[in-house]
Parts: sequence; structure tokens; C-alpha cells
Amino acid sequence: MLDKRLLDLLVCPVTKGPLVWRPEVQELWCRSSRLAYPVRDGVPVMIEDEARTLSDSELDQLR
Repeated sequence: MLDKRLLDLLVCPVTKGPLVWRPEVQELWCRSSRLAYPVRDGVPVMIEDEARTLSDSELDQLR
């Protein structure tokens, strides 16, 4: 589980938009950039090259 204070501070490094914690896949999702950032061993990896692109169905889950 990520600390709520940390989640409140983190933003997407590409768009500076908000992130949504998805614990079931250990990722932070950004709707505006369509990117999912991995969380490895409890540490968010906020590097664009490490992120994966979200599918349309995944983006629908953020609505």
C-alpha cells in the first residue's frame, strides 16, 4: 500500500495531472497522458520510458 501523503504529492511527470492508485496491478494511472507507471517494491517508478500505455478499456475504468 502506498502512503496517502505520497499519493497526494505525486503527479504525472508528463502532464502534471493527477494519478490514480491501482493496487490490484501495482500501478499509478494517469488519464490525461494515458500512461500507467509501475510501483516496484512500494516505490513508484515515475519515468516515462518505464510507463506503459493504457488501453481504452482501462481508461473507461477511471470514469
